[in-house]
Amino acid sequence: MPRSPARPRPTLILFVRHGHTPTTGKLLPGRAPGLHLSDDGRAQADAVAERIARLKSVDAIYASPLERTRETAAPIAAARGLKVKADRGLLEADIGEWTGRELKAVRKLPEWKTVQHHSSGFRFPGGESFLDIQHRMVATVDRLRAAHPGGTVVAVSHADPIKAALAHALGTHLDQFQRFAVSPCSVSAVVHGDGAPMVLTVNSVGDLRSLSQS
Repeated sequence: MPRSPARPRPTLILFVRHGHTPTTGKLLPGRAPGLHLSDDGRAQADAVAERIARLKSVDAIYASPLERTRETAAPIAAARGLKVKADRGLLEADIGEWTGRELKAVRKLPEWKTVQHHSSGFRFPGGESFLDIQHRMVATVDRLRAAHPGGTVVAVSHADPIKAALAHALGTHLDQFQRFAVSPCSVSAVVHGDGAPMVLTVNSVGDLRSLSQS
């Protein structure tokens, strides 16, 4: 009898949001270059690197090409003796004409209610839709899984892209993805095998060693 195809080995994806920056909670930087971590952000990056260093193994570290994500990934990579690989699939949302706008001003726009309650129907003026972001992140995760079967992969990205990926993994409608938080330098872990994804933790800022036992 022909052999059954081998089941794919599960891959653990650790989504890490970049650390605090001078614009966090104030401006919408989008993909504008030149934004670096603040002093607090660098301390957060060092702390999450220490937490990830306690895991049994990490096979690869990927980051959005923007400065704040690469600076967050750097101490993680140094602690594991790995190099950071830039991946455009992990980029921040392309927020188009909203780039650089004050958050308090954007919150007064009528479109803000759509962002919060009907995300699947919103496209940033001159930029991506949230569906675009989710499709991009899901495709990126599929690619990283295929590259590292059975491994543990760190993916350093941005809040909304991570939340969109988590909503997909949780089987939650995109309209509800604003209901959970992804804080600076938090870790959200998802196991991808041959069935539905299994979400192990969301927005973790604590000990991660239990993930090595999952």
